[in-house]
Amino acid sequence: MKITKITIAFFSTWAILLSCKKDPNLVSTTDPVGNPIVIAAVAPPSSATDSTMLMGNPSNATQNVTDITNYLLKEIYYSVSYNSAAGIPNWVSWHLCSTDLGPVSRQNSFAPNPELPAGWYQVSNTSYSGSGFDRGHMCPSADRTTSLAANNATFLMTNIVPQAPRNNQITWAALENYCRDSLVGVQGKELYIIAGTSGEGGTATSGGTPVTSIDNGRIKVPAYVWKVIVVLSNGSNDLSRVGTSTRVISVIMPNNNDVSTDWRSYRTSVNDIETLTSYDLLSNLSTSLQSTIEARVDNQ
Repeated sequence: MKITKITIAFFSTWAILLSCKKDPNLVSTTDPVGNPIVIAAVAPPSSATDSTMLMGNPSNATQNVTDITNYLLKEIYYSVSYNSAAGIPNWVSWHLCSTDLGPVSRQNSFAPNPELPAGWYQVSNTSYSGSGFDRGHMCPSADRTTSLAANNATFLMTNIVPQAPRNNQITWAALENYCRDSLVGVQGKELYIIAGTSGEGGTATSGGTPVTSIDNGRIKVPAYVWKVIVVLSNGSNDLSRVGTSTRVISVIMPNNNDVSTDWRSYRTSVNDIETLTSYDLLSNLSTSLQSTIEARVDNQ
C-alpha cells in the first residue's frame, strides 16, 4: 500500500478514536475536503477546578433548544454562548495553562458543529467566501495544541466570527500571543479567558463601508470584539485565589481594518464591557470583589 500524508492522517485519526479514554466525548466528522477528523462533543457542565466556565456564565446561556440566541455549548475544550440567529458566538470561555500547549500543528479543519440542534442553520467552511472577512477564532487554535481533537475543536464554526483581517491577524493575534507566550510560557501563569462580540457593522478593508452581515444575511458581522483575561499563578482552587490584586486584562477592539496594531491601546475595564454587552462577567466572584477588579484598567 502506498503511504501518503492522507493515509497517515486517516490512521492517526482512528488511533485517537481507539484511545478515547483520555477524551471520552469525541465525535468524528469530516474537514472541508472530506478527510475524517475528530472533534470534541458537547460535554455536561463541569465543576472541576479548571472548568471552562469557572468565572461564570455571562449571559445565563442555557441548553434549551428554544433559546436560539443564547444557546450553551459546553465543549470539552471551551464553552460557548451561541447565537443561531446571528450565526456567531456571543461569547466563548476557556482556561489556558501550560498543559494545553503541545506539539500539534494548526489543522485548518473549519467545519460545522454537529452538536447544534437539528434544523438550525449550519455555518460552513465556505460561508465566509468572498466576504473579505477572516474566519476569526474566539478560542485560538494555538491555545489547544495537545491533540488533534483539541485543535480541531477550535475550528468548529460555532467558535468563529467575521473579523477584519488586520484586527484578526495583527492586533487580536498579538494579544493571543502575549497570553500564550509571555503570561503562560514565560511567567508560568494560568488564565481564565472570555472573548466575545458586540454590535453590528465591521469593515474588511481600510476605510471601507461597514458591513452588517454576510452569507446572504445569515451571519452577523460584529462591530466590536472584546476579551477579558484573569491572570493567576499556577495552582489549584482557582476561584478562591482570585483577589483584589489579581491582574485582569480587558480590551474592546473595533472590528475594522483601520485598527491600531497595539492591543494595549484598547485596554478598558470589565465594567465597560458589561455596559457594552449587558453581560455579567466574572459573576462567580463575590460582588464586593467584582466591584474592585472590574473597575480597574490594566496598565502592566
